[in-house]
This record gives sequence, C-alpha cells and structure tokens, in this order.
Amino acid sequence: MKYKRLGFIVAFCFVSWLVLALVIFSDNLAKKGDVETRKGSLLKYIKELELQINQQEQTYKLLVEKLKKLTPRPENVVQDIELKLISDHEPTTLSLAIRQDVLQEKSVILPVLVFSCNRPDIRRSLDGLLKYRPDAKKFPIIVSQDCAHGATAKVIRSYSDASQVTYIQQPDQSEPIVPPGEAKFKGYFKIARHYLFGLKQIFRTFNYTAVIIVEDDLDVAPDFFSYFASTYRLLKNDPTLWCVSAWNDNGKATLVDMQQGNELLYRSDFFPGLGWMITKQLWDELEPKWPKSYWDDWMRRPEQRKDRACIRPEISRTRTFGKIGVSNGMFFDKHLKYIKLNEIPVDFSKQNLSHMVQTAYDADYIRLVYSLPVVSASDVRTNTNLPFDGPVRITYHTKDTFKNAAKLLGLMDDFKSGVPRTGYHGIVSVFLNGRRVYLAPHSNWKGYDLTWS
Repeated sequence: MKYKRLGFIVAFCFVSWLVLALVIFSDNLAKKGDVETRKGSLLKYIKELELQINQQEQTYKLLVEKLKKLTPRPENVVQDIELKLISDHEPTTLSLAIRQDVLQEKSVILPVLVFSCNRPDIRRSLDGLLKYRPDAKKFPIIVSQDCAHGATAKVIRSYSDASQVTYIQQPDQSEPIVPPGEAKFKGYFKIARHYLFGLKQIFRTFNYTAVIIVEDDLDVAPDFFSYFASTYRLLKNDPTLWCVSAWNDNGKATLVDMQQGNELLYRSDFFPGLGWMITKQLWDELEPKWPKSYWDDWMRRPEQRKDRACIRPEISRTRTFGKIGVSNGMFFDKHLKYIKLNEIPVDFSKQNLSHMVQTAYDADYIRLVYSLPVVSASDVRTNTNLPFDGPVRITYHTKDTFKNAAKLLGLMDDFKSGVPRTGYHGIVSVFLNGRRVYLAPHSNWKGYDLTWS
C-alpha cells in the first residue's frame, strides 16, 4: 500500500506539471503565430518531457528499493508466518496474531519443571530429557524435589553439579492436615502442596512466561521439545485453549495410527496431564484457588476448565514407567504400560498448525464426524458387517452405552466431570483394525451435555 500511494503522488505531480507547461506553451505559441516555430518548439518540449519521464521513473524505482531495505522480510520468516487456515475459512484476528508471534518465538524460553520425590530412577527421566534437548538456554531443566529422600537427592545433585539442571527443594516437610477418612490419601495432599511450591518458583521466582511440566517417572519422545515449542504459539494466542499435553489416554499401539498418525494432533476437553504445558497467565488464574489435594481432578472441573480445551497428540510424546507411586499402580498393568511412545520424530516447526485454532477446527471436525455411517461397536471390534474400509461412527446415547462400547474396544471408559478421556464435544477418536473410529453422542455436538457426572 505504501508503494502504491507513493507512485500515485509522483504521477499526480507530474501530470499537473505537464498540464501547466502545455497551457503556458500554447499561450506563447498563440502570441507568436508562427506555425513552423510552434512545430519546432513542440518537438523540443516533447523531448524534454520524455527525458523528465525517464528521470521520474528512475527516481521512483530508487525510492522503492530504499523502502524495501528499510523493511526486510527474509524468506524463512515469511514462510514461518504463512499460517493459513483451511481453505473454507477466512483468516481471523487470532490467526494473524499467531503469525506475528512466530517472529518472536525464538526468544521464548520454555523451562521443563520435573517434579520428584523418592524415586532414584529419576536418572532415567533426566537422561532422556538431556538426550533430546536441542538447546539448553531455550529449555532449562529445573528439578523440584519433595520428601527429602537422600538417595534421590544424590542423583539430582550429580546433574546440578554438572550444570545440566537446576535443583530446588520443597522446604515444607510437615505432615499435611487431612480430613477424617482420607488418611490413606495423604500422599495426594503432599503432591498438591508440592505442585503449588514448584509452579510458584517457576512463575514468581524465576519469572518464566510458560512451563512444561513432567514427573520423575516419564520417558520422552525424540520430538518432545519440537512438539511443545511449536504448539506454544497456539496456546498463547487461542483463548479457547488452556494447555498442551504430550499424552493420549487411549494411546495404546492397537488404538492409534502407527503408520501415518505421528503428525496428528487433536483438541480435547479432557485434561490429560503426564507431560503438559501452561502459561503464566493461566497460573495467575489458578494459583489463588489451588486445591489442597487431588489437583488433577480439580483441574478437570468446569469451574477451572471454563470450556477451554487442550492440544493432545495421536501418538504420545511421553510414557510412564512408574508403576509404584501414590496411586499404587492404579491402571498401570491394565492400561498405562501399553501406551505407545512416538519413535518417528516430527519437526513440528515445519507443520502448519493453524487448523488447530478453534474457529477452523470445530466446523470441519464436527461436520466430518456426523457425516460418517453409523455402525455398532461389536462390528468394529470384529471388523465385520461394515459398509466400507473408511472411517465410521459409533453412536452412544448415555454414559452407560459409552462405557459398554469403550470396554468392548479396549478404551479408557471413565468420565471426569462429565468428560470422557480424550473427548472433544463428547467425541472420542481412535484407530482400530486399520480404520478411524469415532465414538460420538447421539445428537449433534451443540446438544452434547457436559454435565454428566
């Protein structure tokens, strides 16, 4: 627009000068009355005008070149900010904000906060993080230890002495006050208190703007850091998001697309945990009301979630090896140990993630799911009586019918605050027997009731 305006001004001035010159010239010729003289003079003026036109053109080109030098736009930056919504959608203010944010993304520091207690096996977690960490300055590792467990502290110090991690300790080792009847759940109260301490350190003491949170019993995928670095700008700019998670609750090898699914991402109403990222802005909201215990279930309540979603992958970027812990191995043997960790690295910085913005994502996702043929869970399990080889939809009408279908297919079947694990508007996506399968509420997504208990 600046170049067009400049060209218009130059052209207008030149045309005005030309008209004035012709008027003066015509007046002079009329006075002289000599035809031959007028002809010669006219040719002379034409030549002079041609010369000045060439000079104006050169001047204009010079100005344009100078303006370009004042506002350089390297090709790699232009490519990075070319985040385009799906062709059916117009660019929104939000998508433009995401494009602009890419320019500053390289300067963003994303610390990894590792919560630890009494597991010397934290060495396995730290070795994995250090192995795949691409940049120590962009991804500083901070280990926060509770429990004052000597053997674990010794392991952590060996990394801090080598300047590979920063080591902090939870100072409050007192016994928490536990309501009557919950004495056996004391560990959950200590964990919530530790999370409060660790996150306050990250956002209040270290003053970071975002954090990636893991625990001391997690393996990470080779593209763990690429995943979080690239989804950060989505989290920061889309107000309908409140976290990014590396975990898929239904991420068993038999339930995900192992051939082509390592690039797939989803929006989820279910807070997954187990390797997740939040911003300081969200912590400002959560800190004043942080719970005394059961912090993860507290996060899943409607008053915290506020209809916001998380980003989660098709194939998990974390995997837990911690069978022994506060939960006494709940779900581990039956489910958690079968979660598949991604092994084929994806450079997410080269992926166009703009389709994950809610305005682009919802319409296409809901339209797709409810356009699919309806089949039964038993037919999907046996892979019989199905209309074709493509994706299908299983309809559920109640919480119980969902549970029955989920158990039949080997999915996690529980609800937290009315939301099924990995669900988005009640829709759960899995990949079974070589086809995409969606468990979806009987009515369209607008009618889905998230108040189921």
